[in-house]
Amino acid sequence: MKLDIEDLQAASALVYTQMAPTPQYAWPQLAARLGCEIWVKHENHTPTGAFKVRGGITFIDWVKRNHPDARGICTATRGNHGQSQARAAVAAGLKAKIYAPRGNSTEKNAAMRAFGADLIEFGDDFDTAREEAFRVARAEDLVVVPPFHEALVRGVATYAYELFTAAPNLDTVYVPIGCGSGICGTILARDALGLSTRIVGVVSEHAQTARLSVAAGRLVETNSASTFADGMAVRVPVQAALDIYGPGADRIVAVSEAEVAEAIRVYYRDIHNLAEGAGAAPLAALMQEAGAMAGRKVGVILTGGNIDTDWFVTVMQGGVPKV
Repeated sequence: MKLDIEDLQAASALVYTQMAPTPQYAWPQLAARLGCEIWVKHENHTPTGAFKVRGGITFIDWVKRNHPDARGICTATRGNHGQSQARAAVAAGLKAKIYAPRGNSTEKNAAMRAFGADLIEFGDDFDTAREEAFRVARAEDLVVVPPFHEALVRGVATYAYELFTAAPNLDTVYVPIGCGSGICGTILARDALGLSTRIVGVVSEHAQTARLSVAAGRLVETNSASTFADGMAVRVPVQAALDIYGPGADRIVAVSEAEVAEAIRVYYRDIHNLAEGAGAAPLAALMQEAGAMAGRKVGVILTGGNIDTDWFVTVMQGGVPKV
C-alpha cells in the first residue's frame, strides 16, 4: 500500500465532512520534564475520543461506494474501532453488529451502544471475538470490517498528515501498535510528504506480537495479550500491516504496565488531558528513551482518552489496573 499527497488530501476532505482536524501542541511542561520539544497529537479530541473515528468515516464511505446493497457491517473491537464503525455505519443507514470480548471496558461498551451498535460480548480476548465476528458476517451477509484495511488506513493517515503539516521537522514520532492502522498511516503519510522523521512503534510488554514479528521477519502470534492498554491487546498480527511497519518503522519499543500508568499520570498532571492506556503508551516509550531524545523535536500520538473511571482512579492513586 502507498499513499500520495493527493490521497491524503482527498481522505482529509472526506474526514472533515464529519469532524474538525485535531490540534497538536508543543507543551512546555512536558519539555521541561523530559528535556526535548514534545508535540502531542490530540486524537483524544475527536468525536469518539480516539483516532479510530477517521477510519470509520473512510471505511463506511468505501462500503457505500463498493457495496451499495449492503445491509450492514460486522466487526470486532476493544472499543474505539467499534465506536468509529457504529457511528459512521448507523449515520449511513447501515446496521452495525459489533463483537467485543467478555470483560471489555464497560464505558467503551456503553459508548458503542450509544452510537447505535448491536453489541455482542464473545470470547476472552479480541482475536477470539474477531474470529466470531468474521463467521457471523459471512452467515448473515454483512460486510466484514477487518482490523486492517486500506480504506481504514487512508482515514487514519489524516491525523499524521495534520501533524506533519503543522510540524514538518520532527526528528521522531512515537505511535502505539495494535493491529497496525495507526503506525502504518503515520509511515505512509511521512513517506508521501518526503520526510525523514523516524517512526517508533510502541507495544505493551504483555502484547508483543508486532515487535516479535518485526524481529523475526514473519508473523509471530502470542499466547496472550493481557494488558490494561486494551488498544494494544492483540495476539495475532496482520501481514499487510507488518509489510508496512516492518521496513518503515525505525524500531519497536515495549513498555510496561507501570510505565503506561505513569504516562497517564504525567499527561493529567502536566497538561490536564485524559489518556487511555494505548494513548499514553507513546509518551511512556519516550519517557523510557528520554536520554537518547534529549534536545530533539519529538511527536507523540495521544491516540485516545477512553479509559474507564475505576481504572483512571486506580492510576491517579499511584496504582496499575489489573486485568
